[in-house]
Amino acid sequence: MPAPATTGTGGRAPPRRLLRGRRRLRAGVVQLVSATLGLGLGLGLPLVEAGPTVEIDRLSELLFTLGVGVVGVVSIVFSLLFGVVQWSASSFSPRLDVFRGDPLVWRTYAFAIGVFVFCATAGLVSGNGGRVSLVVPVTAVLGVLVALGLIRALQTRAFLSLQLAHVLDVVAARGRAVITDLYPLRSPTGEPARATEPVPPVRRTVTWDGPPGVVQQLELRRLVDAASRADTLVVFRVGVGERVDEAAPLADLRGGDLPDSVVRASVIRGTERSFDQDPMLAVRLLADIALRAMSPAVNDPASAVDAIDATETLLRALAARQLDVADVADRTGAPRVRLVLPLWEDYLRTGVQDLLPPAAGAPMVQRRLHRLLVHLHELSPAQRHPPLVRLTDRVRAQIDDSEGALRTATSRR
Repeated sequence: MPAPATTGTGGRAPPRRLLRGRRRLRAGVVQLVSATLGLGLGLGLPLVEAGPTVEIDRLSELLFTLGVGVVGVVSIVFSLLFGVVQWSASSFSPRLDVFRGDPLVWRTYAFAIGVFVFCATAGLVSGNGGRVSLVVPVTAVLGVLVALGLIRALQTRAFLSLQLAHVLDVVAARGRAVITDLYPLRSPTGEPARATEPVPPVRRTVTWDGPPGVVQQLELRRLVDAASRADTLVVFRVGVGERVDEAAPLADLRGGDLPDSVVRASVIRGTERSFDQDPMLAVRLLADIALRAMSPAVNDPASAVDAIDATETLLRALAARQLDVADVADRTGAPRVRLVLPLWEDYLRTGVQDLLPPAAGAPMVQRRLHRLLVHLHELSPAQRHPPLVRLTDRVRAQIDDSEGALRTATSRR
């Protein structure tokens, strides 16, 4: 686990991404809202008396047919897409959930449920009279057309999720968004030296009392305010993307004291890692894709090179940013929260070093890694050069060994 970094100029105001966790409505809630809207429209629109009307005897059958039909089509499409897309995505990395986590998936199904509820309710309500406003069938037909448009968009999104280039672009884009929000641009004068001034002694340690899981996000708004009032420095011992178990240390309280519930409430736990605040997740996924591509079962070094191309975009973005920003300050500039954030060496270890053992038999990958390290050496400040030099030497030695083995094999022929 990377050690918490410190800043030499005190803390900084927390970025917006850390102030408030991104709450997504659960699929069931979205479906309930859509069903409620469909019920309301189904009860209200048949009561409209203005405009042209149609006979109810012909309309009720049409409404029930449209409602049942759209739900049936959506259910079949969902079953096929999830089977195909999830199987294909697992071939890239079992941690990849780009399609499953797409809001379009659950919104499409929720909209189809809303159309079904509207058609069924309007059909039942309309059965009590002789004629009903034309707005009812028009609304039903428009709802079905929109549902079909969403299904078409979902099929297109699913097809793209099967393509390696699209997956790499999406993962890199999400990772770059997190990096841009968490890390400020590096000053032209370089990164400040790490703080050496003493910090308050540890008063006590807060442990996690909930079910085990992965830290998906942090909500620092209330925690920073509470720590400021209590004159406390909260030093987290678990970072976003790391696992937290019951009774495991969560954070140290230095100086003042805070209720355990305040610290625990700032942690959003889940079953798997999330892109929302995890800058390492994108690098990890790209490394997983490259590792699978170089495995003996797949043996596709060209795909590994594509994954390394995407990794370079993230490492280039990191090279241009200040990484020692773990201290989060209150309104007065005093550090109140210290986060566990990955350091430069951690990104290089995940994105480059982990690929070196399987790359020993793939000269194409070796040359691409060497080119990546050369580019990073040109972009990075001097204090980040030592790990780059060490990795460059290892890759260069691998390339020499591969070329030597090739020359030996050629001479024997």
